[in-house]
Amino acid sequence: MLCCSSTNSTVEQFFSPRLPGDKTPFAVNVVIDLGVYGADGFTTQMDKSKRDTIPHVEPALNHSTIGRLASTIDDYELVLHPGDLAYADDWILEGHYSKHSTANAYQAILENFYDQLAPIAARKPYMVLCPAGQTNFSDFTTRFGRTMPTAFASTSANASARVLANAARRLAKPPFWYSFEHGMAHVVMLDTETDFAAAPAEGPRLRGRPFGAPGQQRAFLAADLAAVDRAVTPWLVVAAHRPWYTTGPARHACAACRAAFEPLFYRFGVDLAVFGHVHNAQRFRPVVNGTADPRGLDDPKAPMYIVAGGAGNIEGLARIGAKPSYTAWAYADNFSYATVSFLDANRLQVDFIRSATGETLDTSVLYKSHKERFVDQM
Repeated sequence: MLCCSSTNSTVEQFFSPRLPGDKTPFAVNVVIDLGVYGADGFTTQMDKSKRDTIPHVEPALNHSTIGRLASTIDDYELVLHPGDLAYADDWILEGHYSKHSTANAYQAILENFYDQLAPIAARKPYMVLCPAGQTNFSDFTTRFGRTMPTAFASTSANASARVLANAARRLAKPPFWYSFEHGMAHVVMLDTETDFAAAPAEGPRLRGRPFGAPGQQRAFLAADLAAVDRAVTPWLVVAAHRPWYTTGPARHACAACRAAFEPLFYRFGVDLAVFGHVHNAQRFRPVVNGTADPRGLDDPKAPMYIVAGGAGNIEGLARIGAKPSYTAWAYADNFSYATVSFLDANRLQVDFIRSATGETLDTSVLYKSHKERFVDQM
């Protein structure tokens, strides 16, 4: 644990990452689609009443999800937040602005949101990914562009793995796509907004753009996944924003994302895929090509998919709607988030937590034998 202080600042403490290969159990919280908007009611009561003044948010505001993360700070080691932070863009989209306050209101919401996160982000690593709503990504790249890691140098004893990992380091484009290792886990963060065929945020209307060379993100993913040495980091987790497996209307599923990334997920044996974008909580049986893996949670070849988009924001929760046959559980009654616990090299537990009460809504344990040191299911 590191502690930093000076004569004119408050004292904060935080934990440095576990070394790759450390088999000590640990937990990660998954919090996606999380925002704050004006008074507490904008998030916890979903109040969309028109406001024409810059909102003021007290840093100590007891947001249900943020409050729960703060009160359980000693129970987890890092937070994954792949996409949609603060929802400041809704200040404009929902008409809550005047011509004199738009720019200031946008930045004020962002700053207040980050103030709210301070009790968490000052203590634990808070790993983010590009937010879909911030259409030109300017605040995101300015704030996080120099703080996200490129892929770490491989600690594998295998020469081929080290070469592939080095290629992935060159191809990484943080904060849009990158990877890191923490104890038993190798975690990849992907951009489902840009930089692949038919990416949803590219084009003149949204002002998104490719942030890398043609094919760079997919080449990064292939090299990075192929380099994962299960003898060092047995668990392989990928986090991104837009899901391709989800309940509800078909438009919520990102077909272009699936075409770009699912074949690589299966080929290299991704264990758990984490998404948001749809504002509720969902867990699916391990699935590939729309078909559930017959082994279920007992050493499947296909990835296990979850959606943890119900953390809370001005847009409210999304109805569950139609459930695909491989749906294991879905919930949209209250705000929630997911906790992923790496129990040992073969067991990974996923719990969905109700933010307001801390109660466990759903729990599952994925068993993987991890017999193959380098997975390639071509």
